[in-house]
Amino acid sequence: MKLEDITIEVASQKHLVYVDRILKAIEEAAQVRGTGIARRKPDYISRKIEEAKAVIATHGDDFAGFSYIETWEHKRYVTTSGLIVRPEYRGLGIAKKIKDMTFSLARVRWPNAKIFSLTSGAAVMSMNTRLGYKPVTFAELTNDEAFWKGCEGCVNVDILKRTDRKYCICTGMLFDPEEHLPAKIPQDVLDRIAKLEESEENSEE
Repeated sequence: MKLEDITIEVASQKHLVYVDRILKAIEEAAQVRGTGIARRKPDYISRKIEEAKAVIATHGDDFAGFSYIETWEHKRYVTTSGLIVRPEYRGLGIAKKIKDMTFSLARVRWPNAKIFSLTSGAAVMSMNTRLGYKPVTFAELTNDEAFWKGCEGCVNVDILKRTDRKYCICTGMLFDPEEHLPAKIPQDVLDRIAKLEESEENSEE
């Protein structure tokens, strides 16, 4: 199998059938690592897919990898989270492709937002560094309580609490958009995003 055999795209309605498999893969990865990935519920992952805030990798009808995006503090901060590649698909470069696409998607949708990451994985740290992230203290990340609540599902949350949220097993990394040029994303995805945002605006009226 080669990377060319894998389809990597912004997730859409057709990918909702993979939600349970995505959650299982995330849970299994967290158990193997013993660190890091917070637990999520099916409706959370489904919402990310429906809102064009997720990237998925598939091989035919099989699920290979996934990652999603979340915004914080009125879209001043963005995270690309939950990056997972199933064991049988590792070593092909899928994680890097997913990371690149979620990063580009985040930059296009929220060009002025700071993108940050909490990770305990060396591979993710390396990918972040290549994209322009820099290691930072937790104080430089979002203050949004909803974000930090997501850490409740991590096995190391007691460390975060004991240190008054100053540090944990994970390393904080931050991308400052003011230091970099705009990213690009396919036009069909941009059209889909425009429709979603128009729908959001109409529902708020």
